[in-house]
Amino acid sequence: MKIGILTGGGDCGGLNAVIKSIVWKGINEYGHEFIGFEDGWKGAVENIARPLEIDDVIDIMPEGGTMLGSSRTNPFNPRHGPEKVEETFEEQDLDAMIVIGGDDTLGAADKFYERGLNVVGVPKTMDNDLRCTDMTFGFMSAIQAATDHLDRLRTTACSHHRVIIYEIFGRYAGWAGDADFIMIPEKEYSIDDVCHYLEKRREKGKEYALVVVAEGATTTEMEEMMAQDEETDEYGHVVLGGIGDYLAEEIEEKMDWETRYIQPRHIVRGGSPTAYDRVLSSRYGLMAIDLVEEENFGKMPALQGQDIVPVDLSEAVAEIKQVPLDFYEDAEYLFG
Repeated sequence: MKIGILTGGGDCGGLNAVIKSIVWKGINEYGHEFIGFEDGWKGAVENIARPLEIDDVIDIMPEGGTMLGSSRTNPFNPRHGPEKVEETFEEQDLDAMIVIGGDDTLGAADKFYERGLNVVGVPKTMDNDLRCTDMTFGFMSAIQAATDHLDRLRTTACSHHRVIIYEIFGRYAGWAGDADFIMIPEKEYSIDDVCHYLEKRREKGKEYALVVVAEGATTTEMEEMMAQDEETDEYGHVVLGGIGDYLAEEIEEKMDWETRYIQPRHIVRGGSPTAYDRVLSSRYGLMAIDLVEEENFGKMPALQGQDIVPVDLSEAVAEIKQVPLDFYEDAEYLFG
């Protein structure tokens, strides 16, 4: 078989490990031929690809980012059109395509499967918001980076008796956080609620605090999530951001407590994947090429318990996986 590979959406730790495992097993075990489309769906739309051989992937597992490049190109955007991807599929004489990405990238992959292309997906997102899988690769690497940041911020917050607001990824699902108070999109608080938790901490003699807030979180005083501007990407999403700055101003004004705001963004994305993500990514890649070999298309490898199992792409992208409120309520016991 001749198989195309692409990586779409935001980069994260583990992308190269997936690519390596697919190409490594696909060539050594099955004798397949591979090409890699550059910059996600953009490469598939414009038919920009290059061959992938064993020598191209042999040393890429520990590297962050993606050797193929990525973009947020939506092939179903009227500017492009799915027909261009279908033409590329035919011109390259492809038998199948393995698409590595999050809900938007895999949502497009599922649409192509419905249109008759042989597609297998691989779940990638540092937000961990894809259904049907317990864990997406990239999440643990990002969480480890964020935890390291918070450990460092705790010492400086303590030294200067400050509140530090750490605004983290999480558009619609708040799976990340380790602090004295955490705000996620799934549960709304008022500014007074936030100040109440912080005041309880101050009454215990703690003259500093860390607050983690997901970029998609809101307060009862807000009408909608905060965006950096009104422009949207090709999937219709605005760039979220600013809730941390808003909270910092409100807390400092209401509590007379010096407050700082941090928005790490791409620092959390970048860097080498953790050992966990290297293993998980490799397991996903190995099942992905097995699914292609079996001609079991329209599927995605998923982690359920300790097992990697195939699930339907359509089910995985049907809706966002959010944090169960009972998980969050357990965390609330540790606030303050």
